Amino acid sequence: MFPAVESKRFQLLRGGFMVRESSQQGVYTVSLYTKTLSSNGDIRHYQIKISDTGGFFLAEKHTFSSIPDVIHYHEHNAAGLVTRLRYAVGPMGRCVPATSGFSSEKWEINPSELTFMKELGSGQFGLVRLGKWRAQHRVAIKAIREGAMYEEDFIEEAKVMMRLCHPKLVQLYGVCLQQRPLLIVAEFMENGCLLNFLRQRSRALRDAWLLSMCQDVCEGMEYLERQSFIHRDLAARNCLVNDHNVVKVCDFGMTRYVLDNQYTSSSGTKFPVKWSPPEVLHYSKYSSKSDVWSFGVVMWEIYSEGRTPFETHSNLDVVNDITRGVRLYRPHRASQPLYAIMYRCWHEVLHRYRWLSEKYTF
Repeated sequence: MFPAVESKRFQLLRGGFMVRESSQQGVYTVSLYTKTLSSNGDIRHYQIKISDTGGFFLAEKHTFSSIPDVIHYHEHNAAGLVTRLRYAVGPMGRCVPATSGFSSEKWEINPSELTFMKELGSGQFGLVRLGKWRAQHRVAIKAIREGAMYEEDFIEEAKVMMRLCHPKLVQLYGVCLQQRPLLIVAEFMENGCLLNFLRQRSRALRDAWLLSMCQDVCEGMEYLERQSFIHRDLAARNCLVNDHNVVKVCDFGMTRYVLDNQYTSSSGTKFPVKWSPPEVLHYSKYSSKSDVWSFGVVMWEIYSEGRTPFETHSNLDVVNDITRGVRLYRPHRASQPLYAIMYRCWHEVLHRYRWLSEKYTF
């Protein structure tokens, strides 16, 4: 491998993998990035082989009928590889699979190209429906309730949000501005809201899946921090789950434009009280460190199988408790080391760690 080519691939692959054509025609190779062997990171290459019976495999005894099936298996199981395949990157470093046909330059979508299907639910911004774009691509369409948002500011922010691309963020494809209500077109997540998913299915999920969900959220939020983006309302209700049980963060960057929010303190300041640190509760001071606090609460939600934090306490009681140093108890499915990670997220702001994916190996 030429050093310049390998160096470029190293930069593209940070944290991910790619499937590429080998120098030998008709043969494909999986290249993946890992910190398992070196703290500085390393790349490993695995050739996709064909068994005597025509099956595809990367590791012996794990053969499949197609290459996508091989990739899907190893996304959840290392099974002979140095690590599992965390997420795919394309040749220009953009996460894949992306919905083909959506251009990163075209951020406004013609509403006539959208087909509306069943209702998926209702959020703080308005109604969400399943739809199709140009009768081909399944998408989630959010209709922004009139008067619910500072529209002009959000439109400018949408252009920025569309450029954010990470496999652990719900991808925003575009907005429809030609009519009201304003429409937001985003990636469709088959298994819906993480909070409902936890309440309905968590007892069927092994502890390894719960840990993987925490890591998914952590990776998405670490990317937002690197992009100098603050979520402000990170919670299980604002994460979605796809058909492979991968969790992605959604509604990032939108909270600042909401005019009517259910989380209102007695002083009139709007924020999600039970997910907020002292500097937000008292001074409305948001930063990546306040998102770290909220991430600890999301971990708590995951390991408590969707319980509400401080569920029997009023918002005022929570403010008083947090100010006095009271913290959430250890969920029954969380080990002591995992609870220690949560608890570190709830330190005072000067001692709160930066994103855990930089400090811990889950």
